[in-house]
Amino acid sequence: MRTLFTALVLGLLVLSILPAVLAVTTPGGELNPDITVEKFAPRVWLCGERVVTDDDVEPGRRTGTGDTMYERINNYAFEGEQIQWTVLVMDKNKIDQNIDVYATVGSTQGVGNDIEVNCLRGGEANFETCNARIEEEYVEWDSDLMDYFTCILTVETPASMYGEYWITVEATDGDGMSGAMAENEYWFLNPVVALSIDGDLTFENVRPGTDAYSSTVLVGNDADAGSGVLLDMFISGTDFYDSSSSGARCPDSNVLRLANFRYFAANGAYSTLQDSRRDAEGYVNIEYGTGFNDPNAFYNNAEIVQTSQQLFSAYYIGNLLFPGSEMAITFKLNLPEPCTGDFDTGSIYFWGEAV
Repeated sequence: MRTLFTALVLGLLVLSILPAVLAVTTPGGELNPDITVEKFAPRVWLCGERVVTDDDVEPGRRTGTGDTMYERINNYAFEGEQIQWTVLVMDKNKIDQNIDVYATVGSTQGVGNDIEVNCLRGGEANFETCNARIEEEYVEWDSDLMDYFTCILTVETPASMYGEYWITVEATDGDGMSGAMAENEYWFLNPVVALSIDGDLTFENVRPGTDAYSSTVLVGNDADAGSGVLLDMFISGTDFYDSSSSGARCPDSNVLRLANFRYFAANGAYSTLQDSRRDAEGYVNIEYGTGFNDPNAFYNNAEIVQTSQQLFSAYYIGNLLFPGSEMAITFKLNLPEPCTGDFDTGSIYFWGEAV
């Protein structure tokens, strides 16, 4: 028994010594990683449709203050009108308050144009409409990396905004990295709207009690070239008087009434022969007016050509003029009997309203 106990003790001593021998280490090297995080340029995606809204000053035929201008079919806009986008902005570094989102206006596409308006953080959009992807990879929603922004650009006066510009939405983060919405837009802001009139309205030696016809006058859309301004055309006028003291009378006072004048107009495939207001020859009466101050009366009665075909159920197609186009107008005077005098004071007005 004593011999066995001794052997066990020796065995325990050997085991207690072995761990101390195995734990001996030799000094060695270490790694010091150098990790650089990519400075990620913000990505900007347009979500859904951008909207153009009307101003407070000159309402459209179907739209008023704040209404979507669905009849505006070319890229031009006037003072007070607004263009609005909802965009999705993503930054893989962080989407915090250091990110700045804004609409820019300038002469080149992409980033770097003048900042015109800062965008509001937040807004409503269907994420699927943003078509968010990086190259071929579609991006999934992550509130830690992205947010919506609403951008509303109001067109300023011609003093600061006149001519053709590229417009887009950009984002710049705290590191100065920038990105822009791919959908750059090209707008003509505050184009000059003008009419050209080629010809004279002269009736010479008209016999009382007869009809007389003028030479044909050309009325054209003389808006800025390249602006795309589409004009809805109107006509109005006044009575006519003899500027001299000649004892004029036609037929019962010294005035020649506007009701004695009518006109025939032709514009492309359309003419007043298709107008419900026409007489047997296709001539139409002229509305009284010295200013476009009663739009309802003008819209209902003073269009130059009222055809059955309409654009957006509002505009008569035969009554629209594109830049550089003209319509031909011939006037007819039914001179009363009796009539005497030279009626040289009075006006026929042409009006063009940008659609």
